[in-house]
Amino acid sequence: MNYRMLFLMIAGITAYFNAAAQEREIIHLWKDVPGETGPKKPHELSDDTSRDVTRISRVSDPVLHVYRPAPGKNRGAGIIVCPGGGYSILAIDLEGHEVAAWLADLGFTAFVLEYRVPKKPLNALQDFQRAVRVVRSRAEEWGIQSGKVGAIGFSAGGDLVARGSSFHEKKLYPPQDKADSLTAKPSFSLLIYPAYLDKGENRSITPDLEIGSDYPPVFLFATADDSHGNSTLVMAGALRDAKVPAEQHLYTEGGHGYGLRPGNPAADAWPGLAAKWLSQLGL
Repeated sequence: MNYRMLFLMIAGITAYFNAAAQEREIIHLWKDVPGETGPKKPHELSDDTSRDVTRISRVSDPVLHVYRPAPGKNRGAGIIVCPGGGYSILAIDLEGHEVAAWLADLGFTAFVLEYRVPKKPLNALQDFQRAVRVVRSRAEEWGIQSGKVGAIGFSAGGDLVARGSSFHEKKLYPPQDKADSLTAKPSFSLLIYPAYLDKGENRSITPDLEIGSDYPPVFLFATADDSHGNSTLVMAGALRDAKVPAEQHLYTEGGHGYGLRPGNPAADAWPGLAAKWLSQLGL
């Protein structure tokens, strides 16, 4: 397949899903949001729309936006999409809805996670754990297998997916319902230009990340000219040492924060590589 042609279709795909936004299911993750004392409120948008990116500046009521594949295309797998933004904002269209539309077009059921910001990484991890469990608990109604629920994250969202893949056994919040009896471990993880994974000594792997043989398979993509590119390198080394199945790609240029919008060499490359990797996993 010519993936450049696919990228040019993204705008049309996104427009299709935007048109169906009124019908798209939105799942509120929590009855009682752990760590929040105020009332639940809709997300707040930032005034910053530079680079034609919609940014969410505050989330106190985390939700999932469900993107279903077209009838007859369902691959039976779900992918939770975690946008980035330095844990300060969420680049919700660039690294959220546009990615979910692309995944749904490939046949995956995609779930855009609005996790808590600003500056609430522990709460964000609670939201991630809860999201994986909620999707697993309702897998049958979406026609997906509970053992095929993975995640993709960008920048800080990549850090979130990496931490969620590491700390899935840690009990970070009081159980709310039967969903919380299920595992929070993603079945597979895709880290696209992840950040903050190299906070160890001399820019080594972040010390509290626990990467053992039970870590899920990982796809990594970054570029050499990305200031956060070392995160991918040290993560790949840690996965290799733990004998975790992993595939790493480091391209020459592309920078950071490009999503899958056409016109950037890295954005032109990673979706096709990721799609091939997912197929090789049998998804």
